[in-house]
Amino acid sequence: MAERTESSIDISATPGAVLDVIADFDSYPSWAGEVKKVAVLSEDGDGWADQVEFTLDAGAIKDTYVLDYDWDVTEDGTGVVSWSLVTAQVLKAMNGSYTLHSDGNGTTVTYRLAVDVKIPMLGMLKRKAEKVIIDTALKELKKRVES
Repeated sequence: MAERTESSIDISATPGAVLDVIADFDSYPSWAGEVKKVAVLSEDGDGWADQVEFTLDAGAIKDTYVLDYDWDVTEDGTGVVSWSLVTAQVLKAMNGSYTLHSDGNGTTVTYRLAVDVKIPMLGMLKRKAEKVIIDTALKELKKRVES
């Protein structure tokens, strides 16, 4: 599963404000269209979520899965939030990251995602599903942060 999909968006807010929205998993169902339900299963000592369970309905991909998070971010919110799949029913892999970079006027967010499913699916369909997930997530993140 070496292939992945990547896209970036500029958000008119500080990296810290963007990171706050990314880390607020309980609010995802109210602004992230494909995410129907979220539960933080565990947190590290600093209050960052370690494992989070999602119920996703992204058209071709519907699943309930658990992601393990790594928060490699600085105090100002710049850095990388990455995740990897722990358990799922349909997904075989879902590894991704948000990279937050301050551009002086706001934040550039780069989203990288690689998805694999247990059922046979053409590579181009997987990439299309990744692209839909990424584009939707970035647009919804921007709208949420800037509102």
